[in-house]
Amino acid sequence: MDIEAHERTVRSRIAEATDADALRAIEREYLEKGGVVADLLASIPTLPPTERKAAGQGANALKRAVTEALESRRAALDGAQLEAELAAPDFDPTIPARPLDAGSLHPITQAARRLEEIFSSMGYHVLDGPEVELDHYNFEALNIPKDHPARDMQDTFFVSASGDRSDTSGALVMRTHTSPVQVRAMERLEPPFRAIAPGRVFRQETTDATHEHTFHQMEGLVVGDGISVAHLIGTMKTFLREVFERDLDVRLRPGYFPFVEPGFELDARCPFCESGCRVCKQSRWIELCPCGLVHPNVLRAGGIDPERYSGFAFGLGLSRLVMLRYGLDDIRHLMGADVRFLEQF
Repeated sequence: MDIEAHERTVRSRIAEATDADALRAIEREYLEKGGVVADLLASIPTLPPTERKAAGQGANALKRAVTEALESRRAALDGAQLEAELAAPDFDPTIPARPLDAGSLHPITQAARRLEEIFSSMGYHVLDGPEVELDHYNFEALNIPKDHPARDMQDTFFVSASGDRSDTSGALVMRTHTSPVQVRAMERLEPPFRAIAPGRVFRQETTDATHEHTFHQMEGLVVGDGISVAHLIGTMKTFLREVFERDLDVRLRPGYFPFVEPGFELDARCPFCESGCRVCKQSRWIELCPCGLVHPNVLRAGGIDPERYSGFAFGLGLSRLVMLRYGLDDIRHLMGADVRFLEQF
């Protein structure tokens, strides 16, 4: 049978098909492996050389014709079925459609975007950094010495090119905090500047209600002339006023962090109570974030002269803020991907 005869036959069969199953059977017979078109193409090497080109062109033309005819007939059958359903006596166009399930932003994303809005209005850059970080930026440039406990493999995920999990000598780690963006910011930006860097961080933790191996932080950094602790306190009070829509008292407690000197733990007066509650553990204070003046060694590592410039840095726990905001008692909900939990936001 020649190509034209094949095409006339298949077009007739397609036009007579009354349902999708019939069209699918024709498609298998003509277009799939072992079908008519495949057999025609397979027979080309047996033909005289002068006939092969025309045979190949004919087989491809038949394939295109069958494909187009099938698509056209499917569209016609679908249209006819729709018309029949619309004309049916039980069709009522006034019945409301089924409601669509709308998604929502994750609470961590909502918190991060709100904080970005607040700090952007205060003149801060919003920066990002790699989650697989160089040892230099995660430790060395932040004044964390070789013998610091944070370098222990029980606390840090080391990335080993050799695949040996016990090998902690490599130059790559899963960043343990967002503080590496501090040094990257100092390398990129000319003082004076202000910057925040929200993002995921990773710790080799045993997970429980208050500990997770993956959580979220937001780093803050200000560098300029004559930056002092007073500027830090003013920034935190402004930030808290925007978040809680009222003024909150803050206090500083001494704290040690290698990348700041002096270092502090900043607490805020509990916004949820007057005399103690479950959130503040009856103390009326909520531990908010570690902070302090940027250590001169860190400024030097970022290419900034500590004799001329100073700065302050802080690290907000986004996961902790969300837990406080919504009264959550288990941090694992935030990374659990449970739709029942996420639908509440």
